[in-house]
Amino acid sequence: MILALAYALGGAPAPAKEKLPVQYQIPLPALPDFSAVDWLVGEWAGKTVPNSPAGEVRLSVALDLGKQFLILRGETSLASTQTVPATTESWLGMLSANPTGGGFTLRVFSSTGFMTRYRVTVEGAQIRLNPEGGDRPPPDWLFRKTLERTGPGEFTETVQAAPPARSFFDYYAAKYTRASPPQKGSPAP
Repeated sequence: MILALAYALGGAPAPAKEKLPVQYQIPLPALPDFSAVDWLVGEWAGKTVPNSPAGEVRLSVALDLGKQFLILRGETSLASTQTVPATTESWLGMLSANPTGGGFTLRVFSSTGFMTRYRVTVEGAQIRLNPEGGDRPPPDWLFRKTLERTGPGEFTETVQAAPPARSFFDYYAAKYTRASPPQKGSPAP
């Protein structure tokens, strides 16, 4: 009887091993190197310079979404001139590493309803934003910007515009000063 019991237990199939669940993991992209533009992080306020339409500008820049993006929020208010009506615009931009390598891409969403994309290059103290279309850019118009750091707490912005089938002209220039220091945990200017 003991032999029959041993044979019955030994011949019985062993319990199936539990299969461990498969764990899927999506590889994350490396964090962008924002060191060339990290001096922009913080709050900025400014005014247009002489020979530009009178106006005020504001800019807020912060790292966000796991430090994968720089979020830019801007406001521009310009008085009318003989050739240009008064302008008030708020905008939100997301700066990310250029997916094809080298430089950055800035996607801008405007209170005017336009959605534009810029190729961003950095050369020393200059940041250049060149138009690359977008989901809803101003029809037949092009805008480009140059930001130039002129001191530890200041920079200038020059905005150029090109009407349909025309050359670029200086639309306005403004001088910004730091309104408040970067928030704790943000890169130092």
